[in-house]
Amino acid sequence: QVQLVESGGGWVQAGGSLRLSCAASGRAFSGWAMGWFRQAPGKEREFVATISWSGGSKRYADSVKGRFTISRDNAKSSVYLQMNSLKPEDTAVYYCAGGRTMVAGDKRYEYPYWGQGTQVTVSS
Repeated sequence: QVQLVESGGGWVQAGGSLRLSCAASGRAFSGWAMGWFRQAPGKEREFVATISWSGGSKRYADSVKGRFTISRDNAKSSVYLQMNSLKPEDTAVYYCAGGRTMVAGDKRYEYPYWGQGTQVTVSS
C-alpha cells in the first residue's frame, strides 16, 4: 500500500518562505514521477509542480514559476517543495502526488497516489 505523508506547512507572512516535504513508502520511489498540487477554499485542486523520476525534468504552474522549486531525494524516498516569496494567494492545502509513469504532467488523473495534505497560510 502506497503512503505519502506531507509535512512542513504552516503560517508565514507574505514574502516569507516554507519548505514542504513528502515522504513516500510502499513502493519503489525512484521509478515514478512526483507532483505537488494545492487546493484553496472554494476552488478546485490545481497543479503546482512536477518532477520526473530522475529529477532531470521539472515543470511548474505559471503562478509559481521563479518562486517555487521542486526537488527529490530518491535515497530518502522524499520529494520537496521550496516556496519563496510567498503571497496570500498561495494559501491552500498542499498535496503530494505520486505518478504512474517516469514523467508526468499537470493533470490530476496522472497521479493515482495522494497524501492527506498540509495547510499553508500566507498572511498579508
